[in-house]
Amino acid sequence: MSWTVALLGVTALRLALAAIVPLAPDEAYYWVWSRALQPGYLDHPPMVALFIRAGTLIAGDSAFGIRLLGPLSVALGSWLLARAAEDLFPGRRAGPWAAALLNATLLIGVGAVAITPDTPLVIFWVAALWALARLHATRGANWWLAFGALAGLALASKYTAVLLGAGVVLWLLLDRTARPWLARWQLWAGGAIALAVFAPVIAWNAAHDWASFAKQGGRAAASGGDALRWIGELIGGQVGLATPLVFLLCAVGAGLAAGTWLRRGDSAAGLLACLILPGAALFLWQATGSRVQGNWPAILYPAAAIAAAALPGPRWQRLRRPAVLLGAAMTAVVYLQAAAAPIPLPRRSDPTLARLGGWPNFAAAAEAARQREGAAFLAAEEYGLAAELAFRLPEARVIALDPRWRLFALPAPPSGVTGLLIRSERRGEGPPLWPGAMPVEGVLVRARHGVEAERYRLYRVTTAGDQPAVILPQPRGP
Repeated sequence: MSWTVALLGVTALRLALAAIVPLAPDEAYYWVWSRALQPGYLDHPPMVALFIRAGTLIAGDSAFGIRLLGPLSVALGSWLLARAAEDLFPGRRAGPWAAALLNATLLIGVGAVAITPDTPLVIFWVAALWALARLHATRGANWWLAFGALAGLALASKYTAVLLGAGVVLWLLLDRTARPWLARWQLWAGGAIALAVFAPVIAWNAAHDWASFAKQGGRAAASGGDALRWIGELIGGQVGLATPLVFLLCAVGAGLAAGTWLRRGDSAAGLLACLILPGAALFLWQATGSRVQGNWPAILYPAAAIAAAALPGPRWQRLRRPAVLLGAAMTAVVYLQAAAAPIPLPRRSDPTLARLGGWPNFAAAAEAARQREGAAFLAAEEYGLAAELAFRLPEARVIALDPRWRLFALPAPPSGVTGLLIRSERRGEGPPLWPGAMPVEGVLVRARHGVEAERYRLYRVTTAGDQPAVILPQPRGP
């Protein structure tokens, strides 16, 4: 009961933060998706847009509405993870510890507040793992149907969910206890259900020259480079994002899962090993040729948290409480800095400043500049910047310019209208992508409590019919 109360308290805190922490550019971009729903997008499948659409239908086009389903779904996922641990390893009281360890990571702690495709991905991944745990505990073949539906929803969240299916196939082939499931029709029907759930994404890609598959598939290929640096970044990033002691316990748990499977033929341990180790090996291989983003391995931690809670002996178990407390403390620091920024750190040392800082005042300054110049609209080349302006300026027209917008069902601007282009100085000294852009005197600065986050230059531009530009939606009230 005490861990349930703690989970409810953490969820309430996350909901409060969801309302007060400024929206990041990527979140604003996904909000645009939710206002232009379609079966696929260039970057990812559509599930994050559906999550946001559901939240905004309840609470309006606000930061709280956009993020609403994040804290709630993480709370549900934590309960399902605890149940999965109890089903896989009955009698070890591993469930609450598995949920606590997962929630102690920055990956989940921050991901429960900021809405990204990883939010629904991890939740549906956990739910699919729970269905497999019920299958293991009850031997009821119909759980394959539930697993198929949940795996399909995970795949409709982010393409890396293919590792879930790959891990389960590996377990079915290698584990002698699991192998008989291959003869049951429910397993194959579950696969058909997963494919049916994912089919709209496939159809959208087929109709758009496989744009999303090509973009994300290209990321999976190792391209050569500084392998030692990228591997070091990957491991160091995971130590930080999982928090050090949770990462250590998860690594030990993963190793013990593989060892227990090999020595004793423990099918539950084998399932965890197949859901952790192949994915970890893939990310390590990818890091030999390209940078692996820190959030990508988040899908490995639900199974790793169960392994960490259930398999290590008493010596390692003594680290569980310090691991949760350290993770909670690190997450609290990030929450505080994101919400109130009591420490005036420079941009290079503060990701919350770079992503979250100063947007309300900056948007107001951009609108003032538009009115001062007599411009009919604001425009931006960066999709996140354009989405931020559209979200924060409900009375202004915002135009986004980038080839990606050709894949959206959004209206094109009329030709011959003059507006104001806002361009980050981080894009360098080269000319804007907008043909004929003319510099305007003045610079806009985005800052938080006097600490500069970014500087922007202004240009006068005119719309033309052949541009890859769209008019972004305007926010609605509750």
